[in-house]
Amino acid sequence: MFSGLTLATLLGVPAGAWIGQHFGWRMAFAAVAVVGVVALAILAIFVPLDVAAPRPASLSQELSVLGKAQVWLGLGITVFGFSGVFALYTYVEPLLTQVTHMSDRLVAITLLIFGAGLAIGNHVGGKLADRGVMRALFLTMGTLLVALVLGRWAFGQSAVALVYVLLLGIAAFMTVAPMQMQVLQSAGAAGSNLASSLNISAFNLGNAIGAAVGGAVISHGFGLLSLSWAAAVLTVIGLLLAAISHRLAIRDEPAEARACPAPAALCANAE
Repeated sequence: MFSGLTLATLLGVPAGAWIGQHFGWRMAFAAVAVVGVVALAILAIFVPLDVAAPRPASLSQELSVLGKAQVWLGLGITVFGFSGVFALYTYVEPLLTQVTHMSDRLVAITLLIFGAGLAIGNHVGGKLADRGVMRALFLTMGTLLVALVLGRWAFGQSAVALVYVLLLGIAAFMTVAPMQMQVLQSAGAAGSNLASSLNISAFNLGNAIGAAVGGAVISHGFGLLSLSWAAAVLTVIGLLLAAISHRLAIRDEPAEARACPAPAALCANAE
């Protein structure tokens, strides 16, 4: 699913920017509507209705995730960790045109490069999450924090801005798989459907919060380059929530597991 999202961003963002620049923002939204209708038609034609599926969890089992502190912490990590991306990226076009002084054509190419970075980051983040979710979470969010801070100095020249936008895309979507996996692991198998849906909502909430915070920074006269600091603060909050989650996980881990982190059979043989 996230690969589809990255592909949509890779193609849709520069296409939307180009349509908006040449035909107006209303036509850009009309194009989105047309693509949505086409996608709906493809689903209706090609997706079978009788696909065998495992027995779903009961409503009470799904709702049980709402009582788990780790799930709520995971959702908070997603909201604040990812809101930092959109506090900066929402305003990347005025940054490129007003600070870097790029042409409209080069802006469209830069947005395409950002989409390529998302695809790379999605792949790298998935690989890291497979090796250890919490470790990947700290590594990817730390990388994102560094990238956001560097944004303060990245828009002075076109060449630097091009490279930076690529790296920002990689850093941004490196976080996605670890964030999603942390919530799913905390929820358990029975509540995975609701937890997954809530985390997608958390990504969208983070997008909205980030854009709002960035707008407030600009409207209060701090300037476009100050967006990097605001974005970094949001991501730091996400990192703090991740640290709390990790601390609670260690506290709640059975003493036997802390004493011997290897599989139980190996621990027994060691005795």
